[in-house]
Amino acid sequence: MRAADLDAARAMQERVEELRAKGDSAGGVIECQIKGVPAGLGEPVFDKLDATLAAAMLSIGAVKGIEFGAGFAAADLTGSQNNDEIRAKGSKAAFRTNNAGGLLGGISNGDTIVFRIAVKPVPSVFVEQETVKMSKGKLADTKLKIQGRHDVCLCPRIVPVAEAMAALAIADALLQNRAARL
Repeated sequence: MRAADLDAARAMQERVEELRAKGDSAGGVIECQIKGVPAGLGEPVFDKLDATLAAAMLSIGAVKGIEFGAGFAAADLTGSQNNDEIRAKGSKAAFRTNNAGGLLGGISNGDTIVFRIAVKPVPSVFVEQETVKMSKGKLADTKLKIQGRHDVCLCPRIVPVAEAMAALAIADALLQNRAARL
């Protein structure tokens, strides 16, 4: 399941096997962390780094949503709770938290970039479902049951794709930043 927490990975695998036995499928959430990104990548308006990463992730089939840092949970926080305070750490300044997910105003801030993508369940399930058919120019209700082999959950297959797309987006931002300094 490509999860760092082995207990969570076992629970996920059990859930996938349970759904497989029922002929159904599962979606999931994948978290990506990008470490070592220098501060200053991205632009404040048209080429925001978070927008570039979002476009890359949303171009992956079955990905239906993305959130950075605290993401949707930030909507329930106050400004003082959500702000990433800066503190002295030796001779350098460091953020105490990372609610912004390493991005401020579309520009990397030097912290780890953290985002999560939502992956929809596989639509090809072995559970009978309602649909329609066209016969002699007339539309009629019918039932459909998929046959063949299908993945129960796409998340394990999407992890390396998301990693590759994130690497491409960061490489592009690094090249744009380098070209801007020439």
